[in-house]
Order: sequence, then C-alpha cells, then structure tokens
Amino acid sequence: MLWKWIEARATARASVAGLSIGLITLAGLALWTSLSMQSTNAHLRELNETSDRWGQVVQHVDVADHAMGDYLRAGGKGALREPLAMAAGADHDSLRWLAEHGLPPDVRAAAKISTLYSDYATLLQEMLVLGDAGDARALRLHADQAELTVASLRKQLASVVQLKRLETTDYLKRADLRNQQLRLAATLAFLVDLGLVGLCGMALLGHRRKILRQAATSEHEATHDSLTGLANRALLTQRTTQALSRNTPLALLLIDLDRFKPVNDTLGHAFGDRLLKHVADRLREAVRDDDTVARLGGDEFAVLLPDVGDAAVRVAERVHQALDVPVDLDGLSLEVSGSIGVATYPSLGCADVHDLLKHADIAMYAAKRGRLGIAVYEPGLDEYTTAALTVISDLRRAIDQGELVLHYQPKAAVHSGAVCGVEVLTRWQHPTRGLLGPDQFIPAAEESGLIEPLTLYVLDGALVQTRTWDVPVSVNIGAQCLHNRSFPEQVAEALARHDVPADTLTLEITESAIIADPQCATEVLRRLKDLGVRLSIDDFGTGYSSIAYLRTMPVHEMKIDRSFTTNMLTDASSNAITRSLLGLAHNLELEVVAEGVEDHETWSELAALGCDIVQGYCLSKPLPADEFAVWLEERAALER
Repeated sequence: MLWKWIEARATARASVAGLSIGLITLAGLALWTSLSMQSTNAHLRELNETSDRWGQVVQHVDVADHAMGDYLRAGGKGALREPLAMAAGADHDSLRWLAEHGLPPDVRAAAKISTLYSDYATLLQEMLVLGDAGDARALRLHADQAELTVASLRKQLASVVQLKRLETTDYLKRADLRNQQLRLAATLAFLVDLGLVGLCGMALLGHRRKILRQAATSEHEATHDSLTGLANRALLTQRTTQALSRNTPLALLLIDLDRFKPVNDTLGHAFGDRLLKHVADRLREAVRDDDTVARLGGDEFAVLLPDVGDAAVRVAERVHQALDVPVDLDGLSLEVSGSIGVATYPSLGCADVHDLLKHADIAMYAAKRGRLGIAVYEPGLDEYTTAALTVISDLRRAIDQGELVLHYQPKAAVHSGAVCGVEVLTRWQHPTRGLLGPDQFIPAAEESGLIEPLTLYVLDGALVQTRTWDVPVSVNIGAQCLHNRSFPEQVAEALARHDVPADTLTLEITESAIIADPQCATEVLRRLKDLGVRLSIDDFGTGYSSIAYLRTMPVHEMKIDRSFTTNMLTDASSNAITRSLLGLAHNLELEVVAEGVEDHETWSELAALGCDIVQGYCLSKPLPADEFAVWLEERAALER
C-alpha cells in the first residue's frame, strides 16, 4: 500500500513541488541570514566607531585635566604650558564628528556635551593667558571653575559611555536572538528539505520500479498472447531459432482447431475466448515444461519440442487426444478437435525457422483436408500446396479476364413438363488444362475468399441471359456472401443494372452456409426476400440441423439432393427419405425441386409423391448459352 502511494504520480509531483519550495525557502533564509549578518556587522562598526570617538573624548578630557594639574603645580610657568595648550579644545573634532555622523542619541549627547566642553576649553585657554600674565590669584579661581566643569563633563561622558555600552550589549543580544531564530529556521528548512529529498528519492526509486515493471510487462506482452498467456509468434520464432542453433533434433507442431468457428460465431466471441483458454491449458498439460506452447492467432496454436526425435508423433497423438475430450462450459459440452501438422529437424529442405513453420503449416493443411487428425510433413506435400496456390492465382486471373463460362440446366414443372426456370452452373475454360468442372476450383475459391467475386461474376452473366430468354434463373451463392451484410445491396444493384424483375431470380444457398453464422445469414436472407428475390435451400438433407433452421429461414424453395432421388426406385431408404422431405417441405409451404432426375420412371414416381419441379439429365444436361438457346427453342416447339 505504501509503495503504491509512493509510486503514485501525485506523490512524485507533490514531493518535487515541496522540495522546490523548500530549497527556495532555504535559499531565502540563507540570503536573509547573510543580509542580517551584514547589517549587524555594519551596525556594530558604527557602534564601535562612535564608542571609539566617545573614548577619545574621555581620553582628551583626562589628558587636559592632568595637563591642567601639572600646569598649576608648576605655577603657570615653564615647559608644562605647552601640553595644556595642546589639550585645550582637542575634543572639538571628535564631538563635531559625533554630531555629524553619530546615531541620533550620539548627536543629542554630542550637542549637549559640546557646550560644556567649549566652556571647559575656554577656561583652560584663559588659564594659559592668566599664567602668562603672572596673575596667580585669578589663575587659581579659573582652575577651581575648570575642575568643577571637568567633573560635570566627566559625569556626562561616563553616562554617555555607559549608555553606549548598554546599547551595544542590547543590540548584540537582539542580533544574537535574531541569528538564533534564523539558524533554527534554516535548520528546520534543511530538515524538511532533507525529508523531501528522501521522499523524492523514494519516489524516483518507486518510479524506477514502476518503469521496470512496465518494461517487464511490455516485454511479456510483446512476446506473449494477451488472451491465453501463451507465447506468441515472435517468442516462438526466437526460441525455435535458439533451438536450431544447438543443432539438435527438434519438432514443431502446428495445430488448427477444426470446429471452433461455428462455436465462436454461434455462441459469441466471449464464449469462444473462454474455449481458447481451455484449449491453451490442455496444450500446456499435454507437453513438458521445457516445451513452448504458442498461440499464433485466432484458433491456431503451435508447440515447439526441443531435443525430440522420433517421439514427435507420439507427442502429437497425446495433444490430439487431449483436444478430443469435450469441454464443459456453462453446462454446454463442446467438442473441439484439431488438425496437427508435424515438422521435424533435421529434415530435407529445412534451413531455418521459417522453413520449419512452412513445413508444419503444409502438414497441418494436409491433415485438415484429409481429416487425418495428424500429418507429418513430407516433400511431396509441397507439390500439392503449390498446385493449390497455382489454382488460386489462375482463378483470380480467370475472373478478371472472363475465362469462366456459364452452363445452363433447365428445370420443368413435374405435371406439365413446361420449362419453369434454369440453373446456372459455372465451368472454367482454363487456357492449358481445358474445361474444368466446379469441383476443381470452387473449393479453392471458398478457401481463398474468391467465392464472392466469383458469385457476382456468375450473377451478372445470368441476369444478361435471363433477359434474352425470359426464363427465371437460379444462381448458387457461396457461404461468404451470406456473411456479407452488403450483399443484398450488390444484388439489388445488379438487378437494376440489367433491368430484371427480382422475382425472376432465385438464389440457391447451402444449409452449411446458414449454420456457420445463423444470425448474420438470417439478416441477409430477410433483406434479399424483401427485395423480391426467391430463395432456395440447395442439397437439402446432406448437412446438419436442417429442420431446426428451415422453420426460421425466409426461403421459398427446397431442393432435394440427387443422392436421394437417383436411387429412390431401387433403395427403400432413399425413397423413404424423399417422401419425408416432400411432406416436410409442403407442410412448411415450400416449393420442392428434385435434382438428379435421370429417367422418366423417377419423374413419374416424383409426380406421384407430389413433387413440384424436376431437374436432371432426363430433361437436359447443363449446356453452354448458345446450345441452351437452341434447346429452349426446340422445347418450346414441342410444347406447342
């Protein structure tokens, strides 16, 4: 508590301000003391000088008195006349100085004594005249008067000298008292300043401690993840570099959680953060104290295993098992597994920490794609990764340069057989690999974030064709479009640009796209519905939690996946599922489209079950725009 007060900024400011005031006060007292001493010394010099002058007056009076006695004993004649002549009036200069330069009491005393002394000097001079004249009787009378005068003069001088001594003594006492007070004040100021210096020192020490703590905290924050307390990428890189410099076997595990995003999107980021903390604790418990567990960002973790050779896979298995155990949060049991990539050193092509991270990353993605749980890096995995990156790079160029082509597959009403719409399917006319199906580039588009520009490209081309044929068109949209709140505005802009009514456009979505972020997907779908666009759930029945979301989604149509309709005549389970899905959709007042209708027997069976629309090779395979235009004309001729 005391250190907190000392380290407080207000304490430091107060101590510095107090010390500044104290030093100014001490300096002021020192100056005051110096001036006081100067004043005292000056006054003492004045007192001493005036005292010396009065002493001279007393001395001259005594000399004159002794000279007068000697002169009388000599009968007023002889050599003793000269000392008396010199002594008579010798004090006039001292008394004049006292009258001009003395203190007020000295001036008053000098004026009073000067009169008496003048009388005395006059008597002495008259005695000299009488002595020279030989008048002994008159000389004696003047001598008697002079003795009386000098007696009075001495009394007054003694009184003045005594008063002067008392004045000097009193002034010295007062000066000494004043100096004592100044010394006491200076001592107190010194002690206060000394205390303030100590406080400032403690404040500086506390501030230094605080800076050191902040530096340690900043260093920790710079090298550790703020959420989990694990090492971050910088510290992992540093420790991996140090481990590589020892040239001993080591391994690096790169871990990516498999089912974290749905939990984070559905239950919120606060819930997701708690889950990440639990994962961090499990990773710490699954490895040694000397191993480094790091969070690289999001739901991606890493574990550095120094001095580990062939045991790296066993450690990875232990980590994978630890992640497989369900996490209990607020009564919810959550299963969050992980895909682990293992890279070891020494290995082929691994020269530094960046190569090791790259190898672990490649192995991790291989584990995730193959749902292997754990994958160890092998040189052949690089080729697969390079090919995937090449596809992504080429796809971006293909969208920009219009290499994607659209094929169209018609849909027909079950009972009349009339064409009631067309689904747009994307193909890629690759300059070197030929015509590629969607399975060869759509997954790469979804992983790389190119699915949104790809969707807008297809939508734009489809709206151009629907105006030409006057046939409703269906376009598949990627999951990322449902997570983009500006997507409805982009659709509205495309409809307005091509002057196409909104109800002629159907957007087909997958249930997995809804489950990833139900709140955002619901908002986007409702805004699309408000535009007048029709909405369809594609491949229904192949995902998770379909029925739970179906009753709340603002959709118009359900598409039954081909995996059920293709085998419904030969597989009782597929037939039962198709019947159930039809009943569910009609109870929810949804229109039903059956995909994968390959023959008329399946068509007839679907008609008997009450299906609304069919789509498949029984009607037509997907065709390029020019071929579909010809097919559409021929179909119209047959219907007439």
